Amino acid sequence: MNEHRTLGGKIITRPFIIMAFLAGIAVFLLIKRFIFGLESVTNLSDGYPWGIWIVYDVVVGTAIGCGGYVMAILVYIFNRGKYHPLVRSALLSSVFGYTTAGFSIFIDVGRYWQIYNIFLPSHVNLNSIMFEVAFCVAAYILVLWIEFFPAFLEKFNKTKALLILNKTLFIFIAIGVLLPTMHQSTLGSLMIIAGNKLSPLWQTGWLPVLFLISAILMGYAMVIFESLYSSAVLKIPYEMPALSKIGKLVAWVAVVYIILRFSEIILNGKLVLLFTDGWLNRIMFVIENLLFIVPAILLFSKKHRRSTKSLFFIAIALVFAGAIYRFNAYLVGFNPGIGWHYWPSASEILITIGIIAMEIIAYLVFIKKLSVLPNIKHSTTF
Repeated sequence: MNEHRTLGGKIITRPFIIMAFLAGIAVFLLIKRFIFGLESVTNLSDGYPWGIWIVYDVVVGTAIGCGGYVMAILVYIFNRGKYHPLVRSALLSSVFGYTTAGFSIFIDVGRYWQIYNIFLPSHVNLNSIMFEVAFCVAAYILVLWIEFFPAFLEKFNKTKALLILNKTLFIFIAIGVLLPTMHQSTLGSLMIIAGNKLSPLWQTGWLPVLFLISAILMGYAMVIFESLYSSAVLKIPYEMPALSKIGKLVAWVAVVYIILRFSEIILNGKLVLLFTDGWLNRIMFVIENLLFIVPAILLFSKKHRRSTKSLFFIAIALVFAGAIYRFNAYLVGFNPGIGWHYWPSASEILITIGIIAMEIIAYLVFIKKLSVLPNIKHSTTF
């Protein structure tokens, strides 16, 4: 039996039309951005040179897109082949998450017409953290599309090409595990150089490992969320046996993260900051960590792991936990000095929403036309 299946159905539906409308608004604003510059659509400044586009679309978006990365670790590194049917749908979310991140970098760079310089050896600064992030993300986007390419070959019955690609795919899978490990940790390293501009509640030499582990958590959470949401909306069987076991793994990963997070706070005498730091920092710190701690506790219960509703909301909470952690480290806890303020403009928000709408449109088209979803005949009820 084939592990994956095509959903089929109409492409032009009501959700498709709504998403297309939102994407159209974003396209209009992006044309304005490329003609008149960043100032015409953003509230970015010298104090806040990056805003919601970089933080959400790149820093958060790539972590949300780690589903393919974490499933590759589970299936190919730890040899858990029973989870293989989940790999392609997770890979698809990674393809869109990282492709969107690459596009967002392009629209966020002031001199976008010179972005090709990062690929020219004569312009490369090997000591730059930002170069490492840019190069690894760009390379990983290419790797992800190669890993997903068998779905296209299956669609057009290119059996010979599929066999050849499958024989060499292990090389790209290995690279696909290495690259996110590098750039997800480096996204944390990037804020170390902010020094005292970043609140001590988030500023630490442990940022690389905390960013990496939280990205792994978000990746698994998105695999669970995407699977449950697709099953509910598209009326296909739930994959609860596999998702429940992944939930237990997520619980232990969350425990590791929480121990490291609070060990750093306690060992460096930062507990007092929970009472003395700015009110917004304190509130966001509490929200962020509750969203890690509560789901971790719930996931140790079989009852919650085996409930589609509980597992669904736990996955959402963990995605928000990682997203808020990144927003806190990049924007909320960041203070460039007196006189600088930032709040995203309406255009920035609409462009972000439009980009998300584009992802949803692409996702709907791909699952309806390509063999992406797990081929499960019967749903398991708990």
